[in-house]
Amino acid sequence: MMRWKQFLTPVKNMDTEEAKAYIDKNKEGTFTLLDVRQPKEYEKARIPGAKLVPLPELTDRLGELDPEKPVIAY
Repeated sequence: MMRWKQFLTPVKNMDTEEAKAYIDKNKEGTFTLLDVRQPKEYEKARIPGAKLVPLPELTDRLGELDPEKPVIAY
């Protein structure tokens, strides 16, 4: 079984501007935009195309993420 820490390393931190530039520069579907907030937060406001996986569920739901694609989590 893959550990979530192994799945998410190496990590590069991005500020909002860097993340937006990355999203704008790369074709949709070549990366995963991962929203780790709670469902109520997600329903209030979200980035189009983001996948909701609340942080407490992340370990159990890693199989839903493509390990070949970069992940931008927020």
